[in-house]
Amino acid sequence: MEKIAYVILLGIVILWLIAMIIGLLTIFPVGLIGLLVILAFGLLFIKVFKEKKESKEEEKYKDIRW
Repeated sequence: MEKIAYVILLGIVILWLIAMIIGLLTIFPVGLIGLLVILAFGLLFIKVFKEKKESKEEEKYKDIRW
């Protein structure tokens, strides 16, 4: 059930991003600023995701049940 919800949310986010990029391309000169902002946030998200994945500090807390 939870995985299905995540798949649905992922699909919505992907469609939303595609619609946003298409919209920004239609207003070409001004839309480049928005595209650069989206690109910057995407790169920062990938950086944080990689650091979180490689973090050994989180491993010692994974067995604790809150």
